[in-house]
Amino acid sequence: MFGRLQKTVEIPEDVELQLNGSVVTVKGPLGELTRDFSFSGLIFEKKDGKLVISVFFPKKKEKALLGAIESHVKNMVHGVTKGYKYSMKIVFSHFPIKVIPQGSEVKVENLYGGRKPRFAKILPGVKVEVDGENVYVSGIDKEKVGQTCANIQELTRLRGKRRKSPKTFMDGIFTFDKSGTIA
Repeated sequence: MFGRLQKTVEIPEDVELQLNGSVVTVKGPLGELTRDFSFSGLIFEKKDGKLVISVFFPKKKEKALLGAIESHVKNMVHGVTKGYKYSMKIVFSHFPIKVIPQGSEVKVENLYGGRKPRFAKILPGVKVEVDGENVYVSGIDKEKVGQTCANIQELTRLRGKRRKSPKTFMDGIFTFDKSGTIA
């Protein structure tokens, strides 16, 4: 059809997709994710096991939004089928860093030999495990898993007059692998 731009997202057999206007709900073997795209003004349709996202006479902003929302829905489908697992490494030169997950927070002790523990927030639906010098962050929502990793990594960064030279002091917890899956 002239003046219409559309993207399609394939839905696997073991995934159930529901549409309620612009609210997309994806259910799979690992759980359920819901996202509201009503701000976009795009048209969502479910046809033959596919989700069709379209817009009439798109401008530059609508074209970009169409691709972004397509990626969000693909990430939701991947999350409920395989999940996301990010790997982080604990790095220290002298003072051993101790990482302890406690409910909805991660407690980091002995960073640069400091006595005061630091806390990073774990977002709901995300699981944090510590295995020696590795920290594994996993969940079905890619954005929440990534934000939890960012919270942990940002916690170990020193600022102001206490800042150390990154060439000499590389202590911290850093994300090094984002390719893992839960299932």
